[in-house]
Amino acid sequence: MSKPKLAIYWASSCGGCDISILDIEEKILAVVDFFDLVFWPCAMDIKYDDVRAMEDKSITLTLFNGAIRTSENYELAELLRQKSVVLVAFGSCAGEGCIPALANFFNKDSILDYVYHKSPSLANGGGVEPQPEVQVPEGTITIPKFWNTVRSLDQVVEVDYYIPGCPPQSDQIVNAVMAVIDILQNNKPLPPKGTVLGATDKSCCDECPRERNIKKIKAFTRPFAKVTDPNLCLMEQGIVCLGPATRSGCGAKCVKAGMPCRGCYGLPSNINDQGAKMVSALASVIDSTDPEEIEQIINTIPDPLGTFYRFSMAGSLLRRVQV
Repeated sequence: MSKPKLAIYWASSCGGCDISILDIEEKILAVVDFFDLVFWPCAMDIKYDDVRAMEDKSITLTLFNGAIRTSENYELAELLRQKSVVLVAFGSCAGEGCIPALANFFNKDSILDYVYHKSPSLANGGGVEPQPEVQVPEGTITIPKFWNTVRSLDQVVEVDYYIPGCPPQSDQIVNAVMAVIDILQNNKPLPPKGTVLGATDKSCCDECPRERNIKKIKAFTRPFAKVTDPNLCLMEQGIVCLGPATRSGCGAKCVKAGMPCRGCYGLPSNINDQGAKMVSALASVIDSTDPEEIEQIINTIPDPLGTFYRFSMAGSLLRRVQV
């Protein structure tokens, strides 16, 4: 009998999700033994036309990482949805937009203007911007169109399951993939569609061992700017930690190591917006009732929008700013 087929695709992301797959170490041998790897552009030579030629639903499982930033990302999302039985939003970018979706605080024109006309990191004396189509003597060169709005995978196609994290942790990847292998080998039922694999409905705070005394604070600061108590809640020490607005499942590894939760595991099921939840959580620890003093305390939060929506902007109630 032929093996189940596995596809892995990298859309708009940093590539960390692909590296995290390699981090499962010797377990990857079980994966390649069980699956026929038919599509992984960063690791094998295969063309999009090869995927187009595959029969619909011939790919058993696709791990799709990265946000939808360009027309190419969108085309591949639709194509892999068409060809796959199970499509998984793999990692925070696919699940909620993540870092690429912070571009939704701006618009396409302002981004291109900064990158190609104002950025000190690019030598572009002629002010040339990339065009979707360019005529050359050999014919027409086309490149993907840059979208005005970054979207999560489930905003453009139907998604079956989610594996959260930036990137997903190797142990969670192993658990998820081995569960799929068990399901296929033993003809077990799949989990309900929409299931977030490797996570729970509780918050990261429920996994955090740090003590919470509900103290009040007068200012916020960055983690590197002070020596913190290793046993006390970081929020109560003036460090913005997204634990109250982030689902559990990661084991609170960052917080245990002295770094605040940044929210990469996404929202618990009982909240709708990570940023709004954080506003509520911060309000409970600000030690003031004076509006002016409260504003001064809030102003000590570094980059509130980028902090509160670092991983969830595309999937938030905001989606994007209207500019």
